[in-house]
Amino acid sequence: MTFRPIKSQTKAIPATEGAGVHLHRVFGFGDPSDSDPFLLLDDFRNDDPRLYSKGFPWHPHRGIETITYVLEGTVEHGDSLGNRGLLGPGSVQWMTAGSGILHQEMPKGNKAGQMHGFQLWANLPSRLKMTAPRYQDIQGSDIPEIIDDDGTRVKIITGSFWGKSGPVDGIAAEPMYLDVSVPPNTRKSLPLDTYANTFAYVFAGEGSFRDASAPEGVRVEKEFMGEELNIHDRTGNRTLVRFDSGDEVTVQAGPEGIRFLLVSGRPLQEPVAWHGPIVMNTRAELIQAMEDLNNGTFIRAQK
Repeated sequence: MTFRPIKSQTKAIPATEGAGVHLHRVFGFGDPSDSDPFLLLDDFRNDDPRLYSKGFPWHPHRGIETITYVLEGTVEHGDSLGNRGLLGPGSVQWMTAGSGILHQEMPKGNKAGQMHGFQLWANLPSRLKMTAPRYQDIQGSDIPEIIDDDGTRVKIITGSFWGKSGPVDGIAAEPMYLDVSVPPNTRKSLPLDTYANTFAYVFAGEGSFRDASAPEGVRVEKEFMGEELNIHDRTGNRTLVRFDSGDEVTVQAGPEGIRFLLVSGRPLQEPVAWHGPIVMNTRAELIQAMEDLNNGTFIRAQK
């Protein structure tokens, strides 16, 4: 097995989207080749309903797939095709926007007011940009979970891992999307597709992603009292880790354990023309999409 070294490590940054939802942007609206075939990841986590209750009112999507994974609270969704649904704790919605859809997503906290979930955008290849919209709503109870001998827990949303496959299928990028929990002070190696772009997003606990027996962390530069210091930084909450090539990732959990999303997909290596929630291959296609929005032809009749 070939260990995957870390390519980069960054912190999610605060952002506001929709009608005033306060969230943290893990990545997005930068160089799309950095995470191809994935475009954006948001972590919407909040304990104050005033900071998320207005939600994401009606907005368009074309040319992408959106993946919503809810941990706490609920998300009610509806679209211009008449679809309605409610995502509860542990559930996933994989929406293929394809040729175009208008939808809204309205989050609601649990009894304590807590709301927590993630939304990932995956690009569609040019041959599927104008495909018919499609939904896959998956309840938490339908997502397989594997518990290894050392207590490591892996929920498989899509892709195959340790002999089991996730319930989401027919996805263009053939991605793997896992929710991984590693117990305290445990070292774990996880197999991956050698040719896939891979990232981990840590959202609980801490540890280090390196081929070492102790959670020493990654050497990074940080400023302290006006000086640049080289220190070992342990990967913690709201940290994105991008990996270089190889066929396994090794993580050493810290004293509180670590929980993270592990996502991989083979890059499309196609040109990207991107404006907000519409992602096409050329500027002409993007202009056409905006014209369709303005003249009322954005939603295509399905055959």
